Amino acid sequence: MLQAILDRIAVMNNEINSKLDKLDKKVDGVEQRLTERIDRLGSQLAYLEDDAPTNKEFNKLERRVSKIEKQLSLV
Repeated sequence: MLQAILDRIAVMNNEINSKLDKLDKKVDGVEQRLTERIDRLGSQLAYLEDDAPTNKEFNKLERRVSKIEKQLSLV
């Protein structure tokens, strides 16, 4: 009788371990996809940051546009 209980506990333990292994594989897959997604977003953000003008460049551009506007208003 005791052996039957121990055998059943062993079977349940194996079932639980196999389900945990499946769950672990799913979590690893999700983690990998999220990591790839975060890396892709980081690359896009870095590209946008490199492409954006600095404050100094923006101010220069604003002065140039103002100059051109004044010249056009005089014509």
